[in-house]
Amino acid sequence: MFYIFWFLIGFGLTVTGGVTIIAYMNFLPAGITWVEYFSFISTRIECYFFFIGILIMLVVLYCYPNNS
Repeated sequence: MFYIFWFLIGFGLTVTGGVTIIAYMNFLPAGITWVEYFSFISTRIECYFFFIGILIMLVVLYCYPNNS
């Protein structure tokens, strides 16, 4: 149960961060460049949730007990 809880926390953070990164892509048609876009999202904490969530999920999958 512990592993499922942490996996779902990581999944939720990944989805939150990914949706935020995609939502901020709406600035691209407004005339900002890719460099300005990556500079902007690197200052937003909610964009880091994507990478933190992937890290949590990878740790949980690696530590999950294998009974075979």
